[in-house]
Amino acid sequence: MAKLTHFDKQGRAKMVDVSKKKETSREAVVRGSILMKPQTFKKIMSGKIEKGDVFAVARVAGIMAAKKTAEIIPMCHPLNPSHIEINFSPVEKESRIDIESRVKIKAQTGVEMEALVAVSVAGMAIYDMCKAIDRGMTLSNIRLVMKKGGKSGMYAAKRKEHSA
Repeated sequence: MAKLTHFDKQGRAKMVDVSKKKETSREAVVRGSILMKPQTFKKIMSGKIEKGDVFAVARVAGIMAAKKTAEIIPMCHPLNPSHIEINFSPVEKESRIDIESRVKIKAQTGVEMEALVAVSVAGMAIYDMCKAIDRGMTLSNIRLVMKKGGKSGMYAAKRKEHSA
């Protein structure tokens, strides 16, 4: 099993020193979902949410959150991603919207946390936009599906790995 890097020899939390690591191109892809009532799904898809364009707001929220990740995740390095993309895939028969983020950077450390935060916050923005009509929406199955670059190289999740 791999060693946990965010703890010192005494077991205290620490920020990992990446100063000696090589700068490389890195990328992370994260997916998650938000489930809702069929009526909520229909209102979103027809553009009838009173607060505005749900997907536009959620996309901007996810991008902004990815850029601020180090401010909310204590041991995360402050990064300046070169690319952040958020996409939505509505699944009508399940009243679900799948959310995907793709974050890229050339740096000494990866962007997995930024991609995870982007999907989480995009989902929360959808919740916020629609909570007046559906407080039972559920964010689920937020997971890293791919990362590349850096010392550990490529990671691609197996299809059923950690699925809900």
